[in-house]
Amino acid sequence: MNGVYVLRAGTLSLKVTRRAVAVCGVLALALVALALWAFTLGSYPLTLTDLAAVASDTAGTGVRTVVLEWRAPRIVAAVLFGAALAVGGAVFQSLTRNPLGSPDVIGFTTGSYTGVVLTLLAGAGSYAALAAGALAGGLLTALTVYLLAFRRGVRGFRLIIVGIAVGALLSSVNTWFSVKADVDTALRAAVWGAGSLSAIGWPAVLMASALLAAVALAAPVAQHRLRRLELGDETATTMGVPVERTKLLLVVLGVAATAAVTAAAGPIAFVALAAPQIARRLTGRGTSVDLAGSALVGALLLLGADIAAQHAVPGVVLPTGAVTVCVGGAYLLVLLVRESRRGR
Repeated sequence: MNGVYVLRAGTLSLKVTRRAVAVCGVLALALVALALWAFTLGSYPLTLTDLAAVASDTAGTGVRTVVLEWRAPRIVAAVLFGAALAVGGAVFQSLTRNPLGSPDVIGFTTGSYTGVVLTLLAGAGSYAALAAGALAGGLLTALTVYLLAFRRGVRGFRLIIVGIAVGALLSSVNTWFSVKADVDTALRAAVWGAGSLSAIGWPAVLMASALLAAVALAAPVAQHRLRRLELGDETATTMGVPVERTKLLLVVLGVAATAAVTAAAGPIAFVALAAPQIARRLTGRGTSVDLAGSALVGALLLLGADIAAQHAVPGVVLPTGAVTVCVGGAYLLVLLVRESRRGR
């Protein structure tokens, strides 16, 4: 077919358009350029020559420390975490068939936050403990929302409404825990809850990468199943897809992607909401899910937001989550206005 490529791996096949391939290539180049620019920014300015020296192992100790120990973990985390949030958002938007079907809108990110708050109150503070708490909180929230929304199957609009209600309840629980906790724990939870990459180091990046690698391995199968589910539950069933079991497994995949980020950096809002929609418009997918394009857009959004958080206001380092909330809030208003006009 003209302008369409078919990728095959075993029993899986995936159709991609020439436009989607071109857009993903441009996004990848833009991401590399933005990452290189991020390395050069800061109170210790660097040049591309310095970066080349680090890559060739000819740089001095000071330059190597700035690049490899101070800036690289944060930049790598922004790229990986942005991609993970976008993949989680794409999965849930496809399942709910609604642009508002994002983990941070339907309460799953709030559930991960609750899990981390409980872990902090229990006295555990390592990334492994926080990751376990975030994953357990997100999965329990997802299971609760799934069961409450289940009426002879799960429908997207019902899942969103139930998720918003459960998320609001958990937000009040998180506030109550913060009030009842001792000052140090409450302050730590509040700082973490702002969503920031400032305290990210290589141990957290590597541990998060292990979980995200599992998500990446499952992504091709997930995209294949999501494409079939988009045809409708009845059609997917006739094509051999176990619909409800597949939806539950996809929910677990989406929660795992967002929980890994939440454990390391706190709840970073709106990347999961905006990235899949932007990717679909750029690649011309319409309403079809595109995990690769979403991941690249999400990485660009979070890395750009983190650069703005560090350097937009001279002398002030903002939480990355504060920047994404500002950008995402404006995007959400545009989305709501567009949806209301379409409804008319």
